[in-house]
Amino acid sequence: MIDRALLSRTAELAADHLASLDARHAGPLASHGELRETLGGPLPAEGVAPAQVIEDLARDSAPGLVASPGPRYFGFVTGGALPAALAADWLAVAWDQNAFSAVSSPAASVVEEVATGWLLDLLALPPTAGIGLTTGAQMANVTGLAAARHALLAREGWDVEEQGMTGAPAIRVLVGAEAHVTVLRALRLLGFGRASMAIVEADEQGRMRADALAGALVAGEGPAIVCAQAGNVNSGAVDPLEQITSAARAHGAWVHVDGAFGLWAAASPALATLVAGAAEADSWATDGHKWLNVPYDCGVAAVRDPVLHRAAMGMTAAYLGAGGAGERSNSDWVPEASRRARGFAVYAALRSLGRSGARELVERCCALARRVAERMEGEPGVEVLNDVVLNQVLLRFGGDGATTEAVVARVQADGTCWLGGTQWQGAAAMRVSISNWSTTEADVDQAAHAILGAWRSVRGGRY
Repeated sequence: MIDRALLSRTAELAADHLASLDARHAGPLASHGELRETLGGPLPAEGVAPAQVIEDLARDSAPGLVASPGPRYFGFVTGGALPAALAADWLAVAWDQNAFSAVSSPAASVVEEVATGWLLDLLALPPTAGIGLTTGAQMANVTGLAAARHALLAREGWDVEEQGMTGAPAIRVLVGAEAHVTVLRALRLLGFGRASMAIVEADEQGRMRADALAGALVAGEGPAIVCAQAGNVNSGAVDPLEQITSAARAHGAWVHVDGAFGLWAAASPALATLVAGAAEADSWATDGHKWLNVPYDCGVAAVRDPVLHRAAMGMTAAYLGAGGAGERSNSDWVPEASRRARGFAVYAALRSLGRSGARELVERCCALARRVAERMEGEPGVEVLNDVVLNQVLLRFGGDGATTEAVVARVQADGTCWLGGTQWQGAAAMRVSISNWSTTEADVDQAAHAILGAWRSVRGGRY
């Protein structure tokens, strides 16, 4: 029996949380120990009424929540959740569809088919590419690189799905010096150890140097994968994709683009030149919960050749049944079998934004990042470390890492906004990432005021 009162109360609690985001402390207000004290303890001997469970959970979790859906959360390139995407995700949970196949949920199959087609169009990728929705960019990278492994070994006469990796022909993997850690982990999961990777030099903004890649390709032989990047997680810089894909083509190498957030530049005519050449790659990974602003979790994996994509990811079993001709089985495109119907939120986000809304969202976040940088540039002792080409701003205070770390800690304690620290070119830096649909100029001005206030407090009378 459906408990409508429980669901209505839960919706009230969720709405209350969302309504509090603008005014609340941007970071957590309780320690891990305090949270364990209130949320922990032995499993109850007898069950607790669902209504009480939800009331207690909402109350006791609140101090440990961060305001990541809010307009002044600038950590980890995290977007919020668009209203339509949030509502659709609630529906998806209530519908409780196992979205792995057209048989298990025709609606989830068709919605994901439509939504992923829209994604390919918006990101200016080949319309016939294979595409699937994963848990995040981590598994999207695994998917694209699994297709690369399948294709390159097949060229060498090796069936990796049948024969595995033991004794397989060697594949060279070339990654930029600033490759994201999820790419490196994806390669590990696929059997490529660090010893098989050639690290290609990056420039001062973190972009892979195309001339260094060309030299590395010439220096070796045999099948190769080149892992390029659209959107450095610190600087936002994009690898020179046109030169990279051209050099790779000359050597028959596969190009995979980790575009967790940077690939979304293609949605803006004003920014699309940053990712020129991306469509010439062989596979791509991006995140839905970054610039598309759908709830966690959602990644996007695409492969130019859908046959290679399905060969690497597809599965069959007698009990699964087969859909009709032309019916999409979502699990043929991603590593997961049983899977949540994340396509509903993607569909709702894209339909609510439209092409113009997606463009405006990306452009506005980039403009707000430039606004933050401009506020910082006139302040003595504050250095903007990167060319602000997308939504990332890197800052250093007082010319040294220890001072910068102190400013980051003070900003986080203040709670006006939340941003993180990082390491950039051997020293600590502050990283400001603007990806949220609800962030306004007033929000970034308020955040900039808090950042400068923290810096002035830390610096004392030194400047």
